[in-house]
Amino acid sequence: MTGLSLIIATGHNNLAMNQGILQVARRYVHGTAPAEEMLNRVEAVIRCYDPCLSCASHAAGSMPLEVRWLDAKGRELRRMVRA
Repeated sequence: MTGLSLIIATGHNNLAMNQGILQVARRYVHGTAPAEEMLNRVEAVIRCYDPCLSCASHAAGSMPLEVRWLDAKGRELRRMVRA
């Protein structure tokens, strides 16, 4: 064998995952603190597009998730974490 090409779901589906997460943010982030339901929706989007991550997180027993809000200069405004 002289070469190998791999298509990794995470990289291949990155644009679609980002667009899905943007849709979740537009629906659930308004003014003050977003609902816990938003984290569930973000996780659902990721699981739809990244089957490798879904299987790995099931094997580990949980899917840790961190969502950070940044301002236009990249400064962190808020953070939600689920272990």
